[in-house]
Amino acid sequence: MSNVLLTGGDATQSLLVTVVYVVVIGVFFYFFLFRPQKKEQKKMKAMLSTMAIGDSVLTSSGFYGVIIDITDSDVIVEFGNNKNCRIPMQKSAIVQIEKQTQES
Repeated sequence: MSNVLLTGGDATQSLLVTVVYVVVIGVFFYFFLFRPQKKEQKKMKAMLSTMAIGDSVLTSSGFYGVIIDITDSDVIVEFGNNKNCRIPMQKSAIVQIEKQTQES
């Protein structure tokens, strides 16, 4: 059996290939995982900042309601037609907002 030793050139080339693979994997994670997630977070933050009293909302649990009060981190949403089902929830539970229309 013969022992194969890497010479200086082979070791450098092997290290270079490994570094290239790490860089390619890092770029892949950035463009396909981190960047889209950050874009979605910015979009959600912008949507929540435009929220106003009277807007119709869809919650993460699938309920439709109307915002009746807004605080720094919470909202109170009214559900149903009988106007007596009011539930406080975090703003992060809102997934979609439909602005109220101005009728003249």
